[in-house]
Amino acid sequence: MSTKREKRRRDEAPMPAASAGLLRFFEEDTPGVKISPYLVVISGMSLVAVVLLLRALSFAGIIKV
Repeated sequence: MSTKREKRRRDEAPMPAASAGLLRFFEEDTPGVKISPYLVVISGMSLVAVVLLLRALSFAGIIKV
């Protein structure tokens, strides 16, 4: 018969050592601003679009920079 301890050992396999322990995952919350990756990507794309629009308007002579 297997004991609870042996069963738990089988269910919880040890994590592989990545780069001799140099890779760590922090799961606890840290203080600071929380921004979703989706918002960061959308903000970056919006900034690029605004810059390209302003450059196009400047090239067309509609606005002067």
